Amino acid sequence: MATSPPDNDGDGDDLPEQFRVRKGKRAEMLAAGVEPYVASFERTHTIAQLRALFPDLAAGEETGERVAVAGRVIFLRNTGKLCFARLRDGDGTEVQAMLSLDRVGEESLAEFKRLVDIGDHLGVRGEVVQSKRGELSVMAEEWLITSKALRPLPVEHKELSDETRIRQRYVDLITRPQARAAARRRVDTTRALRESLHRRGFDEIETPILQTLHGGAAARPFSTHMNAYDIPLYLRIATELFLKRAVVGGMHHVFEIGRVFRNEGVDSTHSPEYSMLEAYSVYSDYHDIARLTRELIQEAALAVMGTLVIERDDGSEQNLSGEWDMVDLYSLVSEAVGDVITPATDQPTLYQLAGKNGIELSADVGPGKAVEELLEELVVPTFTRPTFVLDYPVDTSPLVRQHRSKQDVVEKWDLYIDQTELATGYTELTDAVVQRERLTEQARLAAAGDPEAMALDEDFLRAMEYGLPPLGGMGMGIDRLLMVLTGLGIRETMLFPLVKPE
Repeated sequence: MATSPPDNDGDGDDLPEQFRVRKGKRAEMLAAGVEPYVASFERTHTIAQLRALFPDLAAGEETGERVAVAGRVIFLRNTGKLCFARLRDGDGTEVQAMLSLDRVGEESLAEFKRLVDIGDHLGVRGEVVQSKRGELSVMAEEWLITSKALRPLPVEHKELSDETRIRQRYVDLITRPQARAAARRRVDTTRALRESLHRRGFDEIETPILQTLHGGAAARPFSTHMNAYDIPLYLRIATELFLKRAVVGGMHHVFEIGRVFRNEGVDSTHSPEYSMLEAYSVYSDYHDIARLTRELIQEAALAVMGTLVIERDDGSEQNLSGEWDMVDLYSLVSEAVGDVITPATDQPTLYQLAGKNGIELSADVGPGKAVEELLEELVVPTFTRPTFVLDYPVDTSPLVRQHRSKQDVVEKWDLYIDQTELATGYTELTDAVVQRERLTEQARLAAAGDPEAMALDEDFLRAMEYGLPPLGGMGMGIDRLLMVLTGLGIRETMLFPLVKPE
């Protein structure tokens, strides 16, 4: 049988008086045989349903309709023979509860005044009325504390600090409508992406989070250990390699929306764990996948925001309508540095051009990575429209097909919106012999100390050797898509982001 935890204030020293007073009320209820945390409360209506049923009562009107509703107390006014409590449901809808001496009796009204605090969850049963001031109300005949809050809510007109909002998201959700809206936009966005892909015949599958080898991206993994097998394991950095295994097996249009983990930096656009959409479709190339990605984002924007012209709270605007720009990587970087750069440009030349433009490259950056850093530093900040940057160096894209008409580049694009990389797409490499050569080179880099290099995955190569059909693939950060739709930082788009312990 479950037992109650021992009485202690936990970390309540920051609110000692309020905490002790509320714990005292809890103890008083228990001593009187009243449960402060009931198992259930039978509602006849949600608050939203109640408001929909009675949208336009006249001031002072009585309906004769008896209901049972529940919500969190966010306002209290105890005035003699009549008390008022405003109840809020989880969706933000509110209704007033009124308790009068003649309806509930002297003892019940006194208990209400003594025991109920702002923040408590309260259930009331009574008649639907419109108050004399025009407030839709329930004139209570019975009331019940369904869950006693031990901590007081913040004062609503005082903004929580950014740190508090992120660390205590539960309080943020209670007190701030914008937080509740952001959380629901995330739900709506993932639902819209799923529905868009389902309409196109894609199957949603699940792939392992714990993996014996890390691969599918150039990233530093989190490592752990499995006691049962006594082996090291990694949290996945991508879902790609297992999704491709499914394609080999005949699941030709697949996707997954799930968490991935990268043991790297944290800033306004990076989190160590985040949600990623990856999708793969046979007999598609990177142009087909670019079109799919644009349509998915546009459909999500319409479903969630109701428009393709997104207006943010800060006054900025992002237009997601129409076709999006598609430009060549090397052309963009050549124009930015004022000199012609090609895949054959050597490392010393790239370092020299970087220095002329005020960019310092670390000594271990190869030519391909150097070009990508020049793009990020010099070109991306100039983008004002959604832009696909095409045709990337071979050495930074080991899982991508060689370009059909250009030397030393692969058929890959990165999508930038709001000067942030949102998604990447490929014509996938399907030649198992070339893939083995590429992964062998990655293994050499890993052995030389590159923490982001991929491992040589023999099982994945064996799957490819059974025949991977022509394939296009893409990956998109769900959190960054929410940033585009809302204008918020990445930690605001995540309901419970990882933060340092207090």
